[in-house]
Order: sequence, then C-alpha cells, then structure tokens
Amino acid sequence: MLSHRTIWDAIDALAERHNLTASGLARLAGLDPTAFNLSKRKSKDGRERWPSTESISKILGATEETFDSFLSGANGFTQTPPPPKEPCVPLLGMAEAGAGGYFDSGGFPSGQGWDEVSFPGANDGNAYALEVSGDSMLPAYRDGDVLIVSPTEQLRRGDRVVVRTLEGEVTAKILHRKTASSVELHSLNPKHLPRSLKLSEIDWIARILWASQ
Repeated sequence: MLSHRTIWDAIDALAERHNLTASGLARLAGLDPTAFNLSKRKSKDGRERWPSTESISKILGATEETFDSFLSGANGFTQTPPPPKEPCVPLLGMAEAGAGGYFDSGGFPSGQGWDEVSFPGANDGNAYALEVSGDSMLPAYRDGDVLIVSPTEQLRRGDRVVVRTLEGEVTAKILHRKTASSVELHSLNPKHLPRSLKLSEIDWIARILWASQ
C-alpha cells in the first residue's frame, strides 16, 4: 500500500543506499536541496505533503533504480506477490494414446506431442490427462471430457481405469477383478458385456483419479 509514510521512507532509504543525505539526493537529481527536508513533509497546519511524481522520477533516474527497488526500501511496504501458477499435468488425446511413442514401458508419459492442462489437485507427480474423443464411452464420459489418471496408484476392485492393450486399443473401464494372469473389466456402458483380458495382452492400466464432467 502506498501511504504518505511509505513514500518518504522509500526516499530516505534510497538516499542511504547511495550514501547520501536527503538533501544530497535532491541535489544529485537536480532538485532544490530542501525538497526532501522534514519540514517539507507536512504543512504548518499538520497536513501531509507528498513528493511530486516528477521529483520521484528524477531521483530514480539519477540513481538508476527502478520503482520496485525504490519501494523495496520502504518500511511497512508489502508488495502483493503474483498468484502462484496452477500446477499442470501432461495432456494427450485418448485417440493418440493408442499410437506408439507416447508412453514408456511402465506406462508413463514420454516422447513428443504432449500438451498441458492445469489441474489444481495435481499432487501425484506421475499423473497425466487424457482427453476423450467420440461417444464410445457414453454415458460415463463424453467427447471432450478430460480424465486425470495415475499409473502408480494402487488398483482396487471397482476403480475406474484406463487400459491400453498391446494392440494399441485404449479405453476406460471398471476394474472388476484382477488375478495373477488376467483382469476382468466391466464396461461403463451397461449395454456392453464384461471383458476378460490376459495380463500378457495389456500394455498398461492407469487408475482414473478425476474427470471433468
């Protein structure tokens, strides 16, 4: 906040940083030596007097300082920091996820072609986003919905997951059962029958953490 005290404190601090008195600072800037005297800071009736913007501009030019550095020396001045940047996660279209080159052997994002999307709750450093395309996942997910998934989250029965097969098929399912050799997946659309896949047919499975709906 720019108060009367803040401005005058900043002027005094600027002079001190350059080993000058307030009068010396005024002379350096080509101003009247008394421009920054204590007597000039209040009128005889107690009203506050402010330095002109022209005088401040001149002392900044003479000392080669910025307005930010000028204010940084003021007692009690707090500058509002910029809002923190929202955390982001890598983003890829689900259709593209079926192609090769976007994931490593562990199912983690790799390679080129990834975009980014902000996700305030991104506490999992391995999480990424997949954008649904088409209507194959209705009624659960619509075209354009974004799924935040994690390849490291522990899978439990009833979890919604994204599965990629070795043949490049990528789809969202419900994990119904997992054994040492296979997984049983239920469709998000009740009209579709459950599906069983051998683990040897699956490239990776990632748990869905959140969906924009």
